[in-house]
Amino acid sequence: MDSLIIEGPSKLSGIVDVSGSKNSALPLLFASILFDEKVTYENIPRLWDIESTLSLLRIMGCATEWAKELGRVSIFPTITKKEAPYELVKKMRAGILALGPLVAKYGEAKVSLPGGCAIGARPVNYHIEALRKMGVTVEVEEGYIHATVKNKLVGAEIFFPEVTVTGTENLLYVAVMAEGTTLLQNAACEPEVVALGEFLKSCGAKISGLGTQTVTIQGSKLKSPVKPIAIPPDRIEAGTWISISLATRCPLELNHCDSSQMTSVLSAFRQMGAKIEELNQGTILKITPADKYLPLHIETAPYPGFPTDMQAQILTLLCLAEGRSTVVESIFENRFMHVAELQRLGAKIEVNGNIASIEGPVKFQGAPIMATDLRASACLVLAGLISKGTTRVSRIYHLDRGYQRLDEKLRRLGAKITRVAE
Repeated sequence: MDSLIIEGPSKLSGIVDVSGSKNSALPLLFASILFDEKVTYENIPRLWDIESTLSLLRIMGCATEWAKELGRVSIFPTITKKEAPYELVKKMRAGILALGPLVAKYGEAKVSLPGGCAIGARPVNYHIEALRKMGVTVEVEEGYIHATVKNKLVGAEIFFPEVTVTGTENLLYVAVMAEGTTLLQNAACEPEVVALGEFLKSCGAKISGLGTQTVTIQGSKLKSPVKPIAIPPDRIEAGTWISISLATRCPLELNHCDSSQMTSVLSAFRQMGAKIEELNQGTILKITPADKYLPLHIETAPYPGFPTDMQAQILTLLCLAEGRSTVVESIFENRFMHVAELQRLGAKIEVNGNIASIEGPVKFQGAPIMATDLRASACLVLAGLISKGTTRVSRIYHLDRGYQRLDEKLRRLGAKITRVAE
């Protein structure tokens, strides 16, 4: 395992190219299982979760090609094994996305229950209950989901008791191949779900209501895509870079953004006092930090609300605001593990259940700290950049799951940051 050594405080300047979205790439890669011919993707980020997904597809029988420097992946979906084993699915919760395509295309699947994160339970019971309504026999035994279509897939009316992104994505895979009409109610509205649905539509799927809580899918025959699929920009990475710019009080310019997907995040930063210009139809963001930041009350929520994946970053930034801020985590339990590490640097944060109260401003002092999950690792790097002295962030394999070469990008901007083997 590697660590990052950060000498702070950092002075940054320059332009950042935002990478392709991990949360879009993963469901789109798993969608290749639905087809008989090669599927090609562009703007694929170099991440551990991408590596794990391609390894999983290869175990199933697919051939893959990855031109990493070009960001291009090709998948030849020659499935011979309808199983997603524990050894790979445990590394990332998105492994559950093998379930829908295997059931839809081959009528059977054996998929390990997911892992990959320490931020709370992510139950798959909504996936299972919905599949049963569509004619799938599902059993859970010894840590595996065993799914079989004994007759045929049939459309159904599905209501999700809670919004589930991967549940909505899994049902999209299945519904486009089912006989009849499927109605998904309380569906996830996230841009990554919309991107998957639009891709399936480009291949002949009949889907309406994408981006709303009610999605209708008419079963139809899919045709293999003839053009490469471009992965959209990562809205969470873009938000992380804005946090870095504001915390270090160093203006930055971000390329390859989609500001239309970041309304709640941009609004929060602007309420704190930041100036953010949206240029070139929102694909370029110019960030101008403020001398002083105002405190905020933030509640995470499903899209278009404030994303839980930005909670750790804005919580860290709020340590610099003048006054008392509160952050309510409404999506996942146990997602304040980064607080104890921030406290080691000098943060004044109290956690009561799913509410964190932050007193600012504080000045961080470098110390050894440990990443506990993907987004927590990003906030700890952010904290290290503004700490006086040396900060060592260990277990950064979490960071590599979701950020492409973050430390290299920071060095190009002027940060004193070094990767070392533990």
